[in-house]
Amino acid sequence: MAIDFKGSLRLKPIGVPNFAVATFEPSISFMNHFRTIILLAFCAALFQVNRSTAQGKKKDPIQVVFYNVENLFDTINDPTTNDDEFTPDSSNHWTQPRYQKKLTDLAKVLSSITPNGLPEVVGLCEVENRQVVEDLFRTEALKGGNFKVIHEESADKRGIDVAMAYNAKCMKELYHQSIRFSFENDPEAATRDILYAKMLAKKDTLHFFVNHWPSRRGGQEASEPKRIKAASVVRSQIDSILVRDAKAKVIVMGDFNDHPNNNSMMETLNCEPGSGSGLTNLMYDRHLKGEGSYNYKGEWGMLDQFIVSDALLTSTKGYTTSTDAAFVYRPDWLLYFEEGKEPSPSKTYGGPKYYGGYSDHLPICIELK
Repeated sequence: MAIDFKGSLRLKPIGVPNFAVATFEPSISFMNHFRTIILLAFCAALFQVNRSTAQGKKKDPIQVVFYNVENLFDTINDPTTNDDEFTPDSSNHWTQPRYQKKLTDLAKVLSSITPNGLPEVVGLCEVENRQVVEDLFRTEALKGGNFKVIHEESADKRGIDVAMAYNAKCMKELYHQSIRFSFENDPEAATRDILYAKMLAKKDTLHFFVNHWPSRRGGQEASEPKRIKAASVVRSQIDSILVRDAKAKVIVMGDFNDHPNNNSMMETLNCEPGSGSGLTNLMYDRHLKGEGSYNYKGEWGMLDQFIVSDALLTSTKGYTTSTDAAFVYRPDWLLYFEEGKEPSPSKTYGGPKYYGGYSDHLPICIELK
């Protein structure tokens, strides 16, 4: 069988002389349909190739979570820190079963926040040491997240630190540093270090700061200078990054023990939305609406916050986010309901009384697209 270039289909049976060739002449309509089918098939194949190429270049979103996990201590007495209350023989009766329950509960929270799997980055505070963080990310609910831990011991007298974990399949650590600072008016006081991590995510550099600023113990007026000091340290670190790269993508997260409209945030860190300072507090508007991550005597406060640099809001390349992307995760099962009162986070302890809840804070989350 052969097709000549004039459109004739010639059938020549074997052994039949040339004068006996049978000829079939297809219509013009048949040939036009044939050519159309071939053209459509070619276009479909080309579209599939282009779509696959585009999907290959698409960057997956990064879910970032911060969580104050309320005293995640092991049960071992560390003679170098004031951790006596979290031992089996203490008034808290902090036993191995209670520790294991705490790990399982926290893993349930972290594995439930994002709808499409585990988060890629988790910032933590109130962790005793690296071991408890490793134990947390080895739980059944989290072990599939390919997490690597970044942690350094701080100078806090109770022995509590901050830490960060990340999915090593989608991110790479370039550098990290534990930033220690002191107070001019109280040189003997020690607080949690600030953890800085420089990460690479699909050719995009991201700068993370994990914080747990000094508490309000002693009252707001007496304790505020220490948080202002912490804010000045963070602001100085960020400014040094932005001087080198004005388009640097910075994510500051933590329990700041101040609200978005307090002096440490508004004036020192200078991150009020629209301030033109290069930083934006993504929890500011939610705070004004009465939302919060912590409940004190029936009033919600936004102590846990995300602050980002301008590049994460305006960049046309790499990862970005939006001013409404951050939220407080507060399903009913994370709350304690008491009749006639505002619900509050279901905490593990109230003083020495064991409640067996998750944490006295709620986690916060942000998506980088």
